[in-house]
Amino acid sequence: MRLIFIGLLLISSIGQAADCLPRGTGDLGIIIERAAGSVQVVDTTHRKALFRVEGLGDLSHASAVYSRDARYAYVFGRDGGLSKVDLLCGMLVKRVVQGGNSIGGAISQDGRLIAVSNYEPGGVKVFSAETLELVANIPATKTPEGKGSKTVGLVDAPGQRFVFSLYDTDEVWVADMSDPKSPKLTQFKEAGRHPYDGLITPDGRYYIAGLFGEDGLTLLDLWHIDKGPTRILSHYGKGEQQLPVYKMPHLEGWAVAGDLAFLPAIGHYEVLVVNRSNWQPAGTVPVYGQPVFAMAQPDGRQIWVNFAFPNNDTIQVIDTETLKVIKTLKPGKGALHMEFAPRGEEVWISIRDEDRVKIFDTTTLEQIGSLPVDKPSGIFFTSRAHKIGL
Repeated sequence: MRLIFIGLLLISSIGQAADCLPRGTGDLGIIIERAAGSVQVVDTTHRKALFRVEGLGDLSHASAVYSRDARYAYVFGRDGGLSKVDLLCGMLVKRVVQGGNSIGGAISQDGRLIAVSNYEPGGVKVFSAETLELVANIPATKTPEGKGSKTVGLVDAPGQRFVFSLYDTDEVWVADMSDPKSPKLTQFKEAGRHPYDGLITPDGRYYIAGLFGEDGLTLLDLWHIDKGPTRILSHYGKGEQQLPVYKMPHLEGWAVAGDLAFLPAIGHYEVLVVNRSNWQPAGTVPVYGQPVFAMAQPDGRQIWVNFAFPNNDTIQVIDTETLKVIKTLKPGKGALHMEFAPRGEEVWISIRDEDRVKIFDTTTLEQIGSLPVDKPSGIFFTSRAHKIGL
């Protein structure tokens, strides 16, 4: 009887393994179905869905990072949920609810740690990428009301570090996780009024926080961290804006093309162009509405921009050589997120109000395909597994 039982177990495990795809993961990705609390696993080469993975909680402001082998996606939900999804088997491996209100996360340089930033209770929690067990808890500075500051703009950085901003207490912190059980914190006070988001340059050297409470941005050179943060672009920001801000720009979608960086302006119908050599303004590009994401094709030749309500049915394409809009597209209402194929030949755009993702050729700027997706938002391809800050 014991041998029969063992044999049945083996047959069962083989049957389950057969459901997993025997393939590489380099051309896979996930699309967030924000209303359903699920994700679709997609094949970008054949432009088709492979699996739907359900039970991921509130994904109304979800983001994701990938394991180094690009097999697992770690999905950060707005309800504090951290979910590990197996792309090859199309299954939820594990989910933990680690906070009350979360706003993104990052994976460490060595791929062993997952960090999550929280609005509630504030601060950052760090987990094992393998087991999702808690490794470290980094509480935020308390506000006068006794609550931990909302923590935003969390990115990974070289040197096994995480960098993040504290919205309520105007700080930028660097956490060295070389010893995960004893994080080494470097804390910068008065780093700028209400940092609302952050980004890191693709080379991992500069961390930049957008400021909601004053004009300008905060820049921290991670090669010379002892110098502390400095202010840049003092004319840029919210202070003199005349337009209501319907949706804050997402700085993690900023674009770098050669010596220039392109940032979505807050409360203005323009994209700000910055010289990366000295972080001084190099011009602006007038656009159709208030930009949310300004994203560069992998070759840096064009910048694709989407917009906040009520202009969220439009995408504009900017030529980085002439700094002019060369195409205005109308893919549909609720054009929320864009993601380029790893080498940039096409871009996938989530169209929330049509329950579709539309695919455009980046050379002809024509639509070449689409997929049905339930209220899609974020699109994340596995090419992100090997990029700093993504």
